[in-house]
Amino acid sequence: MSHYEGKREAPRRQPQRDGGSAAPRREGGQQPPRRRRRRLRAWGALLYVVLVIGVSALLAGLGWIWAGDVLALNKAEVTATITLPDDIFTYTEETNEEGETVTVSRADVGYVADQLKQNDIIEYKWLFKLFCSFTNGSEKMTSGTYTLSTTMDYSAIIRNLSAKSSARTEVTVVIPEGSTLKQIFEILEQNGVATVEELTDTAANYDFKFSFLKDVIPLGDATRLEGYLFPDTYIFYQNMDPVQALNKMILRFDEVFTEEMREEAAANGQSIHDIVTIASMIEKETTGNDQTDIADVIYNRLYNPTSETAGYLNIDATIQYILPERKEKLTAEDLAIDSPYNTYKYTGLPAGPIASPGQASLRAAMNPSGNGYYFYALGDDGEHHFFKSYSGLTSFKASQELYQNG
Repeated sequence: MSHYEGKREAPRRQPQRDGGSAAPRREGGQQPPRRRRRRLRAWGALLYVVLVIGVSALLAGLGWIWAGDVLALNKAEVTATITLPDDIFTYTEETNEEGETVTVSRADVGYVADQLKQNDIIEYKWLFKLFCSFTNGSEKMTSGTYTLSTTMDYSAIIRNLSAKSSARTEVTVVIPEGSTLKQIFEILEQNGVATVEELTDTAANYDFKFSFLKDVIPLGDATRLEGYLFPDTYIFYQNMDPVQALNKMILRFDEVFTEEMREEAAANGQSIHDIVTIASMIEKETTGNDQTDIADVIYNRLYNPTSETAGYLNIDATIQYILPERKEKLTAEDLAIDSPYNTYKYTGLPAGPIASPGQASLRAAMNPSGNGYYFYALGDDGEHHFFKSYSGLTSFKASQELYQNG
């Protein structure tokens, strides 16, 4: 027996076709987990890159769109009128860097953004509000009516909503001579400058810094400004601060009533308030060219209590002032109204001015004609005729058709 007998021959290893060693395989031919995890990680990284690129592109696109709104780029041209009413502003007392107490106003930016969006001036309200929060935009705005357009970027919009803006809507307002305070306030409201309520409250309670208003009528009464809102042609802003509107007219009076006139009044023992009161009666009575003669009548009645007029001015315009509505003809009941303005019931000057006098009436109040007149009446020719005696007045009226029917 051969010495190999009883031994089995070991199985020979078959060479792999591709020349490499065979990798172990799982049942069913599946690959091992390590290789599959590597492939999943590769796909995840690719998806992450794609996601980052996509989000970046989206944000870049949105950023460009938002920047277009902020910087007014590539926007269709639109023009609109925007009004910021006074009641959207809050006012607080604060201390500035110099330690001074100042009043700071802040606009309701939400309201402003709504108006801008509704009028197609901006696209994104939230973005405008965010911009205002970073730039203190609310403190730069002022009440008023403004003309804005989509050519303005956010900074320009805020700048053009300020007190010094050239975009504020201007309005030319004529205040006629002889207008009362009430009539002036109505004219201003009709022209969109401020409301009657705002103007009345301001006239009553704001302490305007003019020396001639001191000690005239205490704060709390709007009639303290009667006679001091000079009648003229003004350029106002619509929806402007009522303090600024009234101050503008008082400042004009301050310019017209010169220092020379003040010194002359003081030399004659008269106050500015006396002059304005007399001038206001002249203004309401004049036909346009007889101011100095009406002034003569007023002074003669005022300073000669023993004359036929016994110190009573008997000026019809003072009765009209206290009536709710103007009348064509005054009644006995009207002349008996108990009022400090009733110059038929009380001697001396009325309680104060009854209208805003023009420059001619102010000068006449300081320079009466000196003709010795005590009476005057309107003739059929539409002009006033003046007399030194009551008999002269009655004779004239008897000759005029105007007085023949009672």
